[in-house]
Amino acid sequence: MQSRYFTIHAHPEGTPERDLFELETAELPALAEGEVRVRNTWLSVDPYMRGRMTGVTTYIAPFTLGAPLEGAAIGEVIESRAEAFPTGTKVRHMGGWRDVAQLPAEGCERLPAFDVPEQAYLGVLGMPGMTAWAGLNRIAEMKQGDNVLVSGAAGAVGSLAVQLAKARGGTVVGIAGSQDKLDWLEAHGVKAVSYKGRDAAQLTAALNEACPEGFDVYYENVGGVCLEAALNTLRVGARIAVCGLITGYNEATPSPGPSNLAMVLIRRARMEGFIVFDHWAHYPTFLEEVGPQVVTGRLDHEETVEDGLERTPDAFLKLFEGANRGKMLVRL
Repeated sequence: MQSRYFTIHAHPEGTPERDLFELETAELPALAEGEVRVRNTWLSVDPYMRGRMTGVTTYIAPFTLGAPLEGAAIGEVIESRAEAFPTGTKVRHMGGWRDVAQLPAEGCERLPAFDVPEQAYLGVLGMPGMTAWAGLNRIAEMKQGDNVLVSGAAGAVGSLAVQLAKARGGTVVGIAGSQDKLDWLEAHGVKAVSYKGRDAAQLTAALNEACPEGFDVYYENVGGVCLEAALNTLRVGARIAVCGLITGYNEATPSPGPSNLAMVLIRRARMEGFIVFDHWAHYPTFLEEVGPQVVTGRLDHEETVEDGLERTPDAFLKLFEGANRGKMLVRL
């Protein structure tokens, strides 16, 4: 059996071009003992993948040039030499960016049993949902009634963070760009503030208007002007959970840090970065809390879907244009 997959043969500088990604085909070897072959049905593309294209090891190893790219995927086992994963088992794994994946069985996990569409385990009940939950609960230690600010508030992680925060009371403000994202936030009871065309001072004024009391929690997805403005609006003892800094992912040279970092001292704030995989042992707790909310529809989750393996690079690049609302997925 053959597998079609995407690879890159060079490290991009700045925003990747579409022709960086090459679709290739390889004949799969016979299954070894303990391996499974999975036909993928859904692929995830995520901003962190841009860092893996640099050739530099950060909290995760870089992609290998010429080898299949990797990412979270959902699929069905079509051939197995692993007793725990018989043919027909639906699994989640990291053999994405391809139509058929072959991997050791220990690299797969059965999908949980909630009555939700399978792609939910790449979004609201997958890494983005777990990231939103872990950042608010384990890093920012959000309390009932806290005022919460979220940047990238209509993206895969931010759209869940604002809803989880809203359920705890207090004022929740989301920073977003396009009008449809701002409208989505307002429809979900979140005060929406646009960053478009605003410098840090202007964005600070808009945030102060939305929540004059200031924020106890800032959930950071973006960096840049959003971070600078957020620092100006902290309450004493505020907690900042740094999930991502997407505004700088494609910069050829590092941008200067916020000019008002002293606000962390002045407001006696705590700022902590985190990687969701370090908290994955708490995934069952997250599922127990959030899974029923998804099943009943209490927690809304948005998806932006591209169809066909060939569209995977396009879906990935759209992340940096802000073209997605909620989770960006590729349906095979």
